[in-house]
Amino acid sequence: MTVDDGDDLPPPSLEDLDRRLKEARSKQESAKTASSRGTSMGQALRLATEMASAVFVGTILGWGLDTLLGTRPWMLLLFLALGMAAGTLNAYRTAVRLGTAAEDKDEERRSQRLRPPARK
Repeated sequence: MTVDDGDDLPPPSLEDLDRRLKEARSKQESAKTASSRGTSMGQALRLATEMASAVFVGTILGWGLDTLLGTRPWMLLLFLALGMAAGTLNAYRTAVRLGTAAEDKDEERRSQRLRPPARK
């Protein structure tokens, strides 16, 4: 007794399979690009936040010391400048760290592309 499961249709062509593979790969690439844009925006926001927070903390410390010591506006100006310097230094260090991580990732991708496929 045989079961008829609708195998009367011819198998799908290789062109159809190739077309579907290309569609899937293009969707995957577009998703990677969108993710990369989001990651870059997050990194830029992180750098801006680090700079702004350092300036804000320096300003608050300077204002507080001016109020406490009665040296207006000298401590405010001093700590504002220190906050700007600290924010710039933190942003620079973070940018270098992110750049190094991106270069490492790129190098890893390149080496994976050049690696021959594993044999079974």
